[in-house]
Amino acid sequence: MKQSEINSLSTAELQAKLGEMKSAYQQLTMSHAISPIQNPLQIRLMRRSIARIATELSKRDLQTA
Repeated sequence: MKQSEINSLSTAELQAKLGEMKSAYQQLTMSHAISPIQNPLQIRLMRRSIARIATELSKRDLQTA
């Protein structure tokens, strides 16, 4: 997910997206542990997207506080 897409979402949408991505990340790492996935770079990209969303959420919390 690009930063511009993350900035355009509301806080509730970001929290929902974060939950979805975390569960998808767990599923991806488990499937990679069992048998190698075709593109292992997906794991890195998903981890970075999760970090971007979490950073944006914490930034918004600090701005409102």
